[in-house]
Amino acid sequence: MVTEAGARRGPPHLATLIILTGVSILTLNMFLPSLQHMAEDFGVEYAVVNLAVAGYLLVTGVLQIILGPLSDRYGRRPVLLWAMAIFAVASLGCWLAQDIWVFLGFRLVQAAVIGGTAISRAVVRDMVSDREAAAMLGQIGMVMALAPMLGPGFGGLLDEFFGWRASFAFFTLLGCGLFVLVWRDLGETNTAPSATFAAQFRAYPDLLRSRRFWGYALCVAFSVGAFYAFITGAAFVGEVAFGLGPAQVGIGIGSITGGFAFGNFLSGRLARRYGLTTMMILGRLMACFGLVMGLLFVALDVVTVWTYFGSVMFVGLGNGLTLPSANAGTMSVRPHLAGSASGLAGALMVVGGAVLTTLTTSVLTQENGVWLLLAIMLVSAVLGLLAALYVRWIDMREGVPTTEA
Repeated sequence: MVTEAGARRGPPHLATLIILTGVSILTLNMFLPSLQHMAEDFGVEYAVVNLAVAGYLLVTGVLQIILGPLSDRYGRRPVLLWAMAIFAVASLGCWLAQDIWVFLGFRLVQAAVIGGTAISRAVVRDMVSDREAAAMLGQIGMVMALAPMLGPGFGGLLDEFFGWRASFAFFTLLGCGLFVLVWRDLGETNTAPSATFAAQFRAYPDLLRSRRFWGYALCVAFSVGAFYAFITGAAFVGEVAFGLGPAQVGIGIGSITGGFAFGNFLSGRLARRYGLTTMMILGRLMACFGLVMGLLFVALDVVTVWTYFGSVMFVGLGNGLTLPSANAGTMSVRPHLAGSASGLAGALMVVGGAVLTTLTTSVLTQENGVWLLLAIMLVSAVLGLLAALYVRWIDMREGVPTTEA
């Protein structure tokens, strides 16, 4: 239903949540092909401009811890409206900036758009039960997977025809459009916000003491960690082992993203029928299977583009099966703190990704890169499997909790 003022009162359409989540990811990677041009335009080293990526990721991790609790206290709708407004203004600042440090300052503020991901997950959990939430998150993830596949290509085209600033002009328009979309379509779904921050903080220890929450959250972090390790080392291994150029490496990276999209499609179909931990364990086993096969091919000296990237595709497939259920689980432990749980789990995922990215960069060499990248990914996938099995063990000891939409 829409009020006379044009603001929706009921839950949002699924398409709105997909758009909010997709734009959050698009903002990270769409302008990556322009980094060298930006460095030349500002007259600085490439490493300085690259802070627009590293610093942005750091701020998104911090903001998820802040925005999630704010949405528990004040509601999903007002926090998202403020986040989209700030994103639009920051994008305008990036577009017009003539100094690198002014640009980087506005770029960090742009990270407010991460609320589209963190709070959208909480909105889904507000609307439906845990299994239904896993299915809906799978549907969102299936479409969301297109953002990292198509974003850099679109950004590259904008740069080629209009210059690098065109990407941030596009972000400015997106931010304005997202504000209008949230205003028109996203009614408040947090029907029982915390009365005060003090009351909310008193409830936090209950969430932080939950072994289930940490099992779900660590499963998310280690599952995504394998993906971060791959995208960090793929270009290096692709060039050293197979002589691939940037475009070919991009197609190889697309293998894991394509697997992720298909895994989310399966989650959307299966999550209503099977429990959260069943889906999580199935996904982790799928990822581990692919990586073990990849290492076996390396040991047998059967190393081709098809065997290597084909084995990695199972990681994407496994993540697509695991993440919707694991994310739904983090928010189902304490439904009244769904925003806080989503933000904390998201921040943990970013921190884990940063650690895996740093580790991968520091240890890969020409001699060990082919097998070591797969080994790092396998360790992360196995740790995710152990976290999922830990949640299953708690369910067997304490019973599966009953949650209501």
